[in-house]
Amino acid sequence: MASYFRPSVERMTGYTPGEQPKPGTNIIKLNTNENPYPPSPAAISVLRNLDSEWLRRYPDPYANEFRKAISEVLEVPVEWIIVSNGSDELLNVVVRACAELGRKVVYPMPTYVLYRTLTDMQPADRVEIPYSKDYRLPIEELVAENGAVTFIASPNSPSGHTVPIDKIRQLAARLSGVLVVDEAYVDFAEETALPLVKEFENVIIIRTLSKGYSLAGLRLGFGIANPKLLSGLFKVKDSYNIDAIACLVGAAAMRDQAHKNECAEKVKASRVKLAADLKQLGCRLWDSQANFFLTQPPKGNAEQIYLALKERGILVRYFKQAGLEDKLRITVGTDEQNQILIEALIHLV
Repeated sequence: MASYFRPSVERMTGYTPGEQPKPGTNIIKLNTNENPYPPSPAAISVLRNLDSEWLRRYPDPYANEFRKAISEVLEVPVEWIIVSNGSDELLNVVVRACAELGRKVVYPMPTYVLYRTLTDMQPADRVEIPYSKDYRLPIEELVAENGAVTFIASPNSPSGHTVPIDKIRQLAARLSGVLVVDEAYVDFAEETALPLVKEFENVIIIRTLSKGYSLAGLRLGFGIANPKLLSGLFKVKDSYNIDAIACLVGAAAMRDQAHKNECAEKVKASRVKLAADLKQLGCRLWDSQANFFLTQPPKGNAEQIYLALKERGILVRYFKQAGLEDKLRITVGTDEQNQILIEALIHLV
């Protein structure tokens, strides 16, 4: 029987999200890097007091209320901002707008596996360049491929490392295609590449409200770039890609930087303690500026530990792919959640 699908779709492997247990399930969820603390009270207030008229009408196609909030907080012009249904949609928009067969998508590995999925779905030519063991950015190799799109996640997942802005600047200066700096976890990091959008027309910074703002269920992200670059992306995005609720709630959350920063600081403090506890158990850790750790159990039996923790009601992330088979990615939870994890690991590592 003939396939219903394009050959590229027939061949590709779809992205596999982390497990999402049903609400109310008694699970300690440390597998998808959600923030363990609640969203801004200001954002919740907007949601509770929403006028039903916002539901009757189509939303603003540019999500301007949210764009204004981003502009105020990050001090960038509104016309330099594009809003998306989670940062994942914007990653997709960039690939659709800029890449195709004969036009490469390039990125270092291991990194966010969705880059691979989006490239194969397009389809476009895909080039994956291995990171070294110390996760130094392979600038020369990336430049040599000169992709139509180059992805750099900083902080990176699953490693948690950041790429210094001077290294990203060197890369941007030598690429003719679009350089996407995926800053999904920037709220837990010490540095941002945001200044580069003013220096380079080909750089776009992409962020999300899923992590630092505790709004993973809202699906809201945004990009910042020169309007010349955004002009093509606006052509490709869906007409009404951001619903009215997300726009209003996101604007309130964005303006409440005090709440976001307070929660981020709590996560960072817990990150320090969790790192010490994991090392005490003999686990190898990679320095992380995200809200998770890549860790290698002392016996390398990552899959076995992942399954044993799941039986105990604790979810962590296991990636069955080259270079990660003996490692786990563990989200930083509350101190109480982290302690339960450590007590379970004592009997498993």
